Amino acid sequence: MPRAVYILSLGIFTMVTSEFAVAGLLSPVAAGLGVSVPQAGYLITAFAAAMALGGPVLTMVLSRRAPKPALLALFATFGIGNVLAAVAPNYAVMFVARVITGMAAQAFFGLAVSLAAQLTRPEVRGRAVAVVMNGLMLGTLLGLPMSTVVGENFGWRAAFWAVTGLAALAAVVTVAGFPGLAPSEADRLGSQFGVFRSRRLFLALCTSTLVIGATFAAFSYFEPILTKVSGVDSSTVPILLVGYGAATVLGNTVVGRLADRYHAVVLLCGLALNATFLTAFAAFAGNTLPAVAAMMGIGLVGVTMNPAMVVRVHREGNASPLVNTVHGSFITLGVMIGSFVGGLAIDALGLRGPLWLGAVLAVIGIGTVVPELVRRRGAEPAPEPLAAAPSSALCHSES
Repeated sequence: MPRAVYILSLGIFTMVTSEFAVAGLLSPVAAGLGVSVPQAGYLITAFAAAMALGGPVLTMVLSRRAPKPALLALFATFGIGNVLAAVAPNYAVMFVARVITGMAAQAFFGLAVSLAAQLTRPEVRGRAVAVVMNGLMLGTLLGLPMSTVVGENFGWRAAFWAVTGLAALAAVVTVAGFPGLAPSEADRLGSQFGVFRSRRLFLALCTSTLVIGATFAAFSYFEPILTKVSGVDSSTVPILLVGYGAATVLGNTVVGRLADRYHAVVLLCGLALNATFLTAFAAFAGNTLPAVAAMMGIGLVGVTMNPAMVVRVHREGNASPLVNTVHGSFITLGVMIGSFVGGLAIDALGLRGPLWLGAVLAVIGIGTVVPELVRRRGAEPAPEPLAAAPSSALCHSES
């Protein structure tokens, strides 16, 4: 795997650490800004909305620039947003800061996945995406607990200063180690729009929205659910988030190895398992051990579906920066739906509400994958040996 792929992973780790910082410090942020917990949760929604709507716009602005200068421009924008978050005097300024960082993060995700595909052979593209997406998983494993610990010990604003420093470090590593690639003619803006007429691509994008929406409906509110329903001490939450992050790293690695050949089967199994874990969490949230076990299960089969989702989108569309950024927008639309409607579910059903909502979204997601499996089973010849793939494929160690 080229060194540049790991550099891209570091950049995503930085972006994700900022994205998840509010989730890990939801109660302190709410208290510091003088708003309710659901209102603080809407800062996650703001970040997601900026990714979904602003990310493609920023990608188009940077479409004619070479990859390395484009990456550095995104780091600069992201850094400005985090500084603004660190000094925000009120909720409105914090909201604007999350919008700026969300736009930069989404454009970076799309460009990073496209560059990973450009730097590696097509037959290992799923594994390359998994390496890049390990930045997301490690952001959950290390970045989220790090920002939570920093915020709890030095104030929540210090967490955003720490992310700013991390962004500066990632930018320096990019300057020193990322190759000076020229802009690809295939990535020119005018050649990227036609693919969006594909209904199959649209269905694949909707699957990604539902996979992430189901997960983030729960993830956005883990901290208050664990402390106020499951009886977990607030000082234990960072440790549990480390365990959750470890589960995402493991799941992402397994999915990355299977995604190139079995992406549809992986998505179907992942959604089914996620619906099961979310339902169990909601049903047993009042009991600490079952609740924590279900939380770890969500880590294994939630955001870890990213490599399979990306492979499906590339096959139904292409691997251009715009397609990847729009895919990221659909993913973050899932974050927005999960966090926003999850907040409404708290108001209507209490803190277990987001868990029930996530289970419903996962079941709907299954319905968007089944048509592809049916189509591939009936195809002559099938492009992938899905009909022969056993249901235990998720346990297979070689792909």
